[in-house]
Amino acid sequence: MASGFDLIGHHRETLEQIFGHPLSHNIEWHDVLSLLESIGTAVEERNGRIRVEVGSETETFDRPKEHGTIDAQQVVDLRHMLQRAGVVPDDGS
Repeated sequence: MASGFDLIGHHRETLEQIFGHPLSHNIEWHDVLSLLESIGTAVEERNGRIRVEVGSETETFDRPKEHGTIDAQQVVDLRHMLQRAGVVPDDGS
């Protein structure tokens, strides 16, 4: 894993889902949050949004409202943040 992150199987699978093509529409929020907490910090702000820091990258996310899965824009935002932080799947997606 890039940047010295050694992810367990479940986190690796979530990362692969985030970077998968075509874009996945069934990535569970609790899996994403678990991944983010394993490689950085995730703190709930007063407004209910989640502020995530991975390396020098910071992004703020809303919890999904329906079915606990993240939407397409959240997948794209996660990809960008993780790429900038150097966290990509082993295959370099």
